[in-house]
Amino acid sequence: MDSDPVELGVTLLAHLEDESLSVAEAIDRLETITTDPHLTREILDTAELRGIIEREEGLIRTRSDSFVRFERQVVSREGDFECRRCGSPLSTGYFIQFETGELGPFGSSCIRKVTGRE
Repeated sequence: MDSDPVELGVTLLAHLEDESLSVAEAIDRLETITTDPHLTREILDTAELRGIIEREEGLIRTRSDSFVRFERQVVSREGDFECRRCGSPLSTGYFIQFETGELGPFGSSCIRKVTGRE
């Protein structure tokens, strides 16, 4: 991945549809970018410093009113992919396109979980 993982992670947190989620749920989504615990902590710290999230008693509250616009920011591609979230083989991959980089591929249910639509 060519994108800065911290910026991509902060952008993902800024676009979640959930008003709040557990730290574990946030980490589950951030693991689509990195499984390095130090990098995950840096993403959370950076997002908090920028006012994108608030952390309190094991919960993360999102402070942004942005969300992923499926019609414009999610593209599908045919090919031989593996879902970044669950590892399932995919013939159609869904990718989220942010200004900070592209995240994916995901399967049809994992893309909804990562963005907070499910």
